[in-house]
Amino acid sequence: MLNMYLQELHKITLLTPEEEKALWKAYKDEGDMDSRRRLIEQYQPLVFKETMRWHIRQDLFPDAVQEGTLGLIEAVEHFDYRRHVAFSLYAVHRIRGEIVDYLNREGSRAAVSLDEQDEHGVSLRDSLPDGSEDLADRTGRQLLFERVSHMLARLPEKEQIVVESVYLQDKQQKHIARELAVSLPYVYRLQKRGIRRVRGMLSRFIHDSKRER
Repeated sequence: MLNMYLQELHKITLLTPEEEKALWKAYKDEGDMDSRRRLIEQYQPLVFKETMRWHIRQDLFPDAVQEGTLGLIEAVEHFDYRRHVAFSLYAVHRIRGEIVDYLNREGSRAAVSLDEQDEHGVSLRDSLPDGSEDLADRTGRQLLFERVSHMLARLPEKEQIVVESVYLQDKQQKHIARELAVSLPYVYRLQKRGIRRVRGMLSRFIHDSKRER
């Protein structure tokens, strides 16, 4: 079954950024379900990668992949492409959460290494739900994230591209310079100016919020 799954993954043709954006617009703005299907297929390797990372026992692997796919589907359905956040960064948390929930239900946490870290230094233990987390705090963080997203949209075009590419899409500055056809020092200047503007807008937002209390 695993070999069949790998064979299917090899059939997937990667989309260009322009093609993917067109699919998001078709699905979100026009309700095109074929675009939804293609987006799910495009990111199916992300489910496999996340499932493989935690060395799940072979007998649990197929079901873990299915549960991770449910997380991927939910991510596709809830994702807002207008926020300019890389979908892979958004989706991986839902995928991981579904896999963890499945292992919880099966009583099989021992099947994985809870302290093994991914490439971002996040362990599966860190991904487990924290019952002590306050809902108001979580909501506040979400509102702050949304506010920062709006602030990024107000930056000059090139500053926005650089800041989002570095901090949301995890791109290296040298690759951004190549894509924009500008020098590397200029990319660093754009990044510095963009961050300075966001900090200024964030400071004003926090100040205004305190005045309203």
